[in-house]
Amino acid sequence: MKSLIARLWRSIGGSLQWRILWIFHAKFMVGVTGIVRDEDGRVLLLRHRLWPEGRQWGLPTGYAIKGETFQDTVVREVREETGLAVRPGELVQLKSGYRLRVEVAYEAEFVSGTVKIDSLEILEAKWFAASDLPEGLLESHRRLIAGKGE
Repeated sequence: MKSLIARLWRSIGGSLQWRILWIFHAKFMVGVTGIVRDEDGRVLLLRHRLWPEGRQWGLPTGYAIKGETFQDTVVREVREETGLAVRPGELVQLKSGYRLRVEVAYEAEFVSGTVKIDSLEILEAKWFAASDLPEGLLESHRRLIAGKGE
């Protein structure tokens, strides 16, 4: 029986195989976070308008778009939320186990630009020394900044 199933699977070809896999497997959103640092080692934090009161400070974060690399997501989200250009660096976290979401975090280096916030999503953007992080910063982001991940 297994041999028959294997032969059938191989015979249907790649495109149909992908469609079948898509139907029967879980779908996830991918949240991508950028740990953006400047030349002095300060980290870029945003006060997010749509996050819960008292926990609004966090790193630039957004969801990957279909067909986009996660590194490109970091670049796009930082540009959309702050107007800044960044260069993605090392992958520092890949975490699953959420119901419908996977979390990815990359280090990122500030390249150029002046902060121009997207006032729909962001209330303010500031650079902080790792030793002087604001109250209301998400604990998971505090750990990412410290290099401890989750």
